[in-house]
Amino acid sequence: MHSAFLLPLVALAAAIGAAMNAVAGAGTLVTFPALIAFGIPPITANATSTVALWPGTMTSLWGYRAELRGARRWAIAFAIPSLLGGVVGAFLLLGTPERRFAQLVPWLILGATALFIVKPRLMGWLRKAAPARPLHDADGSLHPPTLPFLFYQFVVGVYGGYFGAGAGILMLAALGLMGLSNIHQMNGLKNWGGGMMNLVAVIIFAASGIVDWPVALAMAVGASIGGLVGSLLAQRVGQEWVRRMIVVIGLSSGLAMLTGLL
Repeated sequence: MHSAFLLPLVALAAAIGAAMNAVAGAGTLVTFPALIAFGIPPITANATSTVALWPGTMTSLWGYRAELRGARRWAIAFAIPSLLGGVVGAFLLLGTPERRFAQLVPWLILGATALFIVKPRLMGWLRKAAPARPLHDADGSLHPPTLPFLFYQFVVGVYGGYFGAGAGILMLAALGLMGLSNIHQMNGLKNWGGGMMNLVAVIIFAASGIVDWPVALAMAVGASIGGLVGSLLAQRVGQEWVRRMIVVIGLSSGLAMLTGLL
């Protein structure tokens, strides 16, 4: 049984994480370390975080729905590699011994944080290197994504199903390379892809029995609120303060786990 003190705290962490996912990505860098700090084993914490944040991804996607008009073909094509990658990643996690995963986690977190730090420069480079080709049909809808991009999305899906922190950043980078420049539309597509890869991971983790359900349900409530609020705020306010908070949390939690403090 979890204390009445724990559940509101993890719900708050999930709300913050889901809002960060909607605004800038890397919400797992908040929720996962929080669960570890409360004494939940790493694999259970990862599965519980994935399950809990999924409703937040869906409410965030709803907040971006207006930005996704004309992107239906992208969304359909995007879903297939995301779903397949999520299945592979989830089964890889279930096949990883708890001790080995615990050893990998600090490096996964630090790597995701480093990727988040270089994201602005990476996105600027990608926009300069973006192919000079038409992206829209005459009716304004997006052309479907290319096969190399879909394969890349499958690889991201594997990572997302396995751990997930930074998967949204990887998707935004690829969308930038494809030539997209509307950050709100890119965030909507990112949330759609993340929702698909995590959907199958949620189903697999739930069936495997490794989810801490009282914690997951409390977090899901917070994530649903945070995802919707974050998606609406992201379209109205600057993102720099969120970026700084994510970097501090990611670096501190990764280093703390590396040194055995968490």
